[in-house]
Amino acid sequence: MTRDEFNTFCATLKAANHVVQWGNADVWKVGGKVFAICGWADGADAFTFKVGDVAFEVLPQQPGIRPAPYLASRGMKWVQVHTPGAMSDASLRDHIGTSYEMVVAKLTKKLRAELGV
Repeated sequence: MTRDEFNTFCATLKAANHVVQWGNADVWKVGGKVFAICGWADGADAFTFKVGDVAFEVLPQQPGIRPAPYLASRGMKWVQVHTPGAMSDASLRDHIGTSYEMVVAKLTKKLRAELGV
């Protein structure tokens, strides 16, 4: 997946907002909460997203995937796909979609209603 494909996919998620921050990273949020980031790792696009407990244990065992720098060191369950081809585009879209759903589920009922999610 390219950075453009990442941004195009994230833009399809309802009420998702894009900002550029943290050293020119593409950061996607819903309800003001981050669900996906595309930044650089050793000159290549790196995709970072929230995962559940099992995925946090399993995914970093695969080459090219690691606990997300900064986020995981603070106890958050986020991973980063830092090597091109380490995860198929379809799997990456699935995981980003799950991250989005996890973040939406943590929003207040009122905010979810306001956003229509």
